[in-house]
Amino acid sequence: MLLLIILDSLGIGELPDAGEYKDEGSNTLGNIAKAVGGIRLPHLEMLGIGNIAKFDGIKKIKNPIASFGIMAEASKGKDTTTGHWEIAGIILDNAFPTYPNGFPSEIIEPFKKKIGKNILCNKPASGTEIINKLGDEHIKTGCPIIYTSADSVFQIAAHEDIIPPERLYEMCRIARAILKHPHNVSRVIARPFVGTSGKFVRTERRRDFSLSPPDKTLLDILTDNLIQVSGIGKIDDIFAGKGITDSIHTKDNADGIKKILDAMAKIEKGLIFVNLNDYDSKFGHRNDAKGYAKALVEFDKELPKILDKMRKDDILIITADHGCDPTTPSTDHSREYVPLLVYGDGVKSGVNLGVRKTFADLGQTIAEIFNVEKLKAGVSFWREIKGG
Repeated sequence: MLLLIILDSLGIGELPDAGEYKDEGSNTLGNIAKAVGGIRLPHLEMLGIGNIAKFDGIKKIKNPIASFGIMAEASKGKDTTTGHWEIAGIILDNAFPTYPNGFPSEIIEPFKKKIGKNILCNKPASGTEIINKLGDEHIKTGCPIIYTSADSVFQIAAHEDIIPPERLYEMCRIARAILKHPHNVSRVIARPFVGTSGKFVRTERRRDFSLSPPDKTLLDILTDNLIQVSGIGKIDDIFAGKGITDSIHTKDNADGIKKILDAMAKIEKGLIFVNLNDYDSKFGHRNDAKGYAKALVEFDKELPKILDKMRKDDILIITADHGCDPTTPSTDHSREYVPLLVYGDGVKSGVNLGVRKTFADLGQTIAEIFNVEKLKAGVSFWREIKGG
C-alpha cells in the first residue's frame, strides 16, 4: 500500500518565476514558523523536513528516517487542480483563466437562464466575508451568490434552507457545462452555509466540480491495471472522478486523518491518495498564520498513529500542491516549491533527492513502484531510494 498525503498549500519557498505571479517573498512554512516564533514538528522533523530547508524551530537531524527533497512546479499556474494533476503526470502549458473583474455576460446570462434565477455579487471576494455581506439579501431573494478569487474558480454560495445542497450541486453542474474553452475554469465550487444574520458559517458539504484531466493520469493507469485507488478528501472532485476506485469525503483534517487510519486497516495493496485541505481553506486564504501553525502541530501529533499502522511493504509520501503564505498581504495561493518526504521499510533513509524539476517526478516514481506503464512526464527517483 502506498499512502500519498497532500498537505494542501504547504509551500516551502518561492519558485524562480514567483515574480510573474506577484509572489515574491512567499514561503508558507518558513514564514509561518517565523511568525509564531518557531514551530515544533518533531515527527516531521524525524522524517527529515528540517533537512530540506531551514525553518525556525525545526532541526536538521543527522539521520532522518525518510528520504527527502524539494519539488518545483513545471505547469503554469498555482492552483489545486494544476498541482494535483502535475503530481499525476500532466503538465499544463497554460494557466486556467481567472476573472478579476467578475464573469462576463456570455457566462452569467446562460447560467441565470438555466437556473431560472438572478444572481448576487459576481466579483472576486472572500467566501466568509461575502456570505455575511450578502447572506440576508440571498435569503430574501433566493438568488445564489456567485463569486471568484485570484484562482480559477466559479463559486456558488447558498444557505442550505434556501437552496438545499443537492440543488446547489445541480447549479454547479450547470455552470460546469457552460464553462468551456476559453472559459475553462479549473473548478466550480459549491459553498453551502447555514446560520442567521451576522452569524453565517460554511458547512462541510462543500463540493468541487473540476474539469476532467485532458489526458490519462497516474490514477487512470493504476485503475486500468486493477490497482485500487482510494481518494480521501477532495481527490475525487479534483480528478472529476476519473481513475478513482472509491471516494471518501471528509469534514476537516481531523476527520481526514481518521479516514486515513480506517483505509490503512482495510487496504493491503493500492494507492490511498489524500488531500488535507484545512491548511489552505481555513488558514492560508484567511491569512491566519497561528491557525495554520496549530493545524500543522496537530497533524504532527497524529503522524505516529499513521507510522505505527504501516506494514513492511507500505510506503508513505508527504508533499503539497502549491503554497498559500498567510503572512503576505495576498490571500491567494503562492507560487512555491513543495516538500517531498518518502518513508517505508523498503525505502532508503536519509537520501537527499535534491530539487525535482516537476511534481510529475513523484507520479513517475509511483508508477514504477506499482510496475505499471510510464507517465508522459516526469523522471522516477525510485532507484535512488529503493531499499535492498
